[in-house]
Amino acid sequence: MMLRWFVRKDHCGVDFGIWNTLSPSQLSCPLDVHSGNVARKLGLLNRKQNDAKALMELDKSLRKLDKHDPVKYDFALFGLGVFEGF
Repeated sequence: MMLRWFVRKDHCGVDFGIWNTLSPSQLSCPLDVHSGNVARKLGLLNRKQNDAKALMELDKSLRKLDKHDPVKYDFALFGLGVFEGF
């Protein structure tokens, strides 16, 4: 999460964008129980375990949606799982 905050730039004040040595395209979306479950329901992830292989699969799916900033989907995946019970 810290890398996301420090590397990505946004206009809402969530991501600071103060590190310029990394690109958002180099980041991976954090994979936890909530984001994993939502990703599976949306067809972005087939693997049942939340492990390194699942992270690579999710990365591949999210990079198809936006290869320049695949991590921008993090809050949506997490939020749907936690707050919306998706």
